[in-house]
Amino acid sequence: MLTQSKIKEELKPVFKQLRTPTIMHCYEEEANRARSESWTYEAYLHQVLSLESETRTTNRIVGLLKASRLPLEKTLDTFDLNRLPLKLRQQVKVLTDGSFLDRRENVLAFGNPGSGKTHLVCAIGHELINQGRKVLFKSCNMLVQELLIAKRDLLLKKFLKRLSAYDVLIIDDLGYVQQSREEMEVLFTLLAQRYERGSIMLTSNLPFSKWEQIFKDPMTTAAAIDRLVHHSLILEMNLKSYRLEAAKKQKTQE
Repeated sequence: MLTQSKIKEELKPVFKQLRTPTIMHCYEEEANRARSESWTYEAYLHQVLSLESETRTTNRIVGLLKASRLPLEKTLDTFDLNRLPLKLRQQVKVLTDGSFLDRRENVLAFGNPGSGKTHLVCAIGHELINQGRKVLFKSCNMLVQELLIAKRDLLLKKFLKRLSAYDVLIIDDLGYVQQSREEMEVLFTLLAQRYERGSIMLTSNLPFSKWEQIFKDPMTTAAAIDRLVHHSLILEMNLKSYRLEAAKKQKTQE
């Protein structure tokens, strides 16, 4: 019969081979607890496997959050949902379940500067990551520059393939910085590539009627809008500037 020390020695390489570091560090403590509380073998097995699974889930979420480049502070906990009309609050609740990703639907958030568009889509992004979804946040300007560099280096196809690995791509502030025709061409290429293949969450200060200012060409504008709107939920955030309200409140308190 194997001694405890011999068992411990032989288990180490097994844990490493199976890649179960949490079980390796907790199995003795949990075994002592199981003996003292008279657990069944099945209960002990369930406990150590659950701890391993929980650690893996936590580590995965931490990794997804880091890769997402989402602002850490822009979560639902720091967003005042009471500022939103009832219909919009209901839409947000539906979006946080993540089912729109399975249907490859888009989310388009429109509103004035300071209305909370970016915060809201980022907050939804955080909720999706907690469900194990792959999210990537990019400002429109930064994304366009990366697309241009990839095109210049003949790596656009590879870059688009890398972006397709994400369940949802959050593009912030479309139209905030006026882009050239070449810049908008690569953005349109991305929109066309993701059409019915992956979701996009997009914020813009400009309504569709002014998107020709962005894409420079009526046909390209119509095609871009068509691809985004075909399967989409539109969030109309016609709210007062949150930053302006906060500034006024602070000034009143001084």
